[in-house]
Amino acid sequence: MASAVPTTSNSSKAVEWMWQSNPNPWSKSEPAEWSRYCDVENLIIEEAFSKKEQRAILDGYYIDFVDNIQVSDTDSNKQRSVKRVLCKKEDKHLREARFMDLPVASDRSFGGEYGFVSPFVIEARRYLNLQPNELPSKQPDLIPMIVEKAAQGIIHEGQHIGEQRKAEKLANLLRETKNKRMKEVWQCCAYLYSLESFLYKTLNATMRLVGSKEDERIWRSKVRNLGPFCLLLWDDPFNKKMKQNIKLYRGANLKPEQIANYEEMAKKRHEYGSFQGFSSCSRNRKKAEAFGNALFIMKVKFAFIADLSKLSKYPGEEEELVTPGVCFRVLNVEFDRKTDKHLISLELRQRWADKREHIMHVDYTRNKPVDAYDFFLYTDATKHLDYRAVDCDDDTLRERLHNRFRGFVLRANAANYDRDGMYEFRVNPDMF
Repeated sequence: MASAVPTTSNSSKAVEWMWQSNPNPWSKSEPAEWSRYCDVENLIIEEAFSKKEQRAILDGYYIDFVDNIQVSDTDSNKQRSVKRVLCKKEDKHLREARFMDLPVASDRSFGGEYGFVSPFVIEARRYLNLQPNELPSKQPDLIPMIVEKAAQGIIHEGQHIGEQRKAEKLANLLRETKNKRMKEVWQCCAYLYSLESFLYKTLNATMRLVGSKEDERIWRSKVRNLGPFCLLLWDDPFNKKMKQNIKLYRGANLKPEQIANYEEMAKKRHEYGSFQGFSSCSRNRKKAEAFGNALFIMKVKFAFIADLSKLSKYPGEEEELVTPGVCFRVLNVEFDRKTDKHLISLELRQRWADKREHIMHVDYTRNKPVDAYDFFLYTDATKHLDYRAVDCDDDTLRERLHNRFRGFVLRANAANYDRDGMYEFRVNPDMF
């Protein structure tokens, strides 16, 4: 797996394959222009080159290593020169499209709160027939099945958009981890997500539809193909606790009406939205503000966030990945004349449950059926056993909890919540 998931310590050099992209590549009077192949194509080409094969087969064309040309599948006369170059990893800048697309859908209002976990993740778990306490990070025997379904889903998505070769490469890299630990699986998923490919674009475009009634059928139809990979990326075994009190940055190109929406939201102190997709941000403000007409300044109160920089092909981006379901509210919007940008300050929390900080609502007296993925967990101090309040059959315990907390709020430390929203709460018998 080391070859599939390089780290920043592997090498200070990166191999890049490029193709001559000026309108007439064979013109002697026209200056040559060169463009990079996308990350996945680069992997395919370099692998074939390293194996001393004569060709690398891509989607719609192939690379002829004998003559160093790219040839069209449909017209062999359509050819362009290619070359292999070595560049420093530090030479790479923030990828504009990756760090500038809006973290929420731009054509509708901000999504509200859907619970501690994104509905897309919940539907993925349902599709995989997982019980509430079943996750690959907790039950390694689930890994082969979920990895295979994720690989198959990636291939199906690639076929749908005409990128089967790229999809097969991504799927094969993922399949290498089928019999490994969840840590290796997640590292592979994070690496695949960090690549410039259709995978992260399609996944986020789909997940950001959550909350739109008009688009519900669309995102639900994608759960089968994208849900398993989403779940593997979401089930991060390294970042088990929420990060607190950090700042992240993300550039954006916003229309006047979009800026006006954020300004209106800033006036409503108790209004918030949510990021339903995975959102790439940078720890480096200077890099994030290098493009776009707006800069999001994200003050993370507490949220699940993963550092991808050590796994990414682009470590210089200092990428931090905000996971789906994180809520935000707009603190203020101002215009910086020095940078000619709108500065939009956001406060991020994994969940907004009350006006007061670190409060979660719990109804101990309800008798109605509840969803299998309800989010509260308790740990009995004497037996160290896990309970969900809604699944507890002990009437005495339920009554005591109700009497102690008046049935509606519990003050909690955000650092004690796990990814499912379960709170590790130790009951002190003396409190009753």
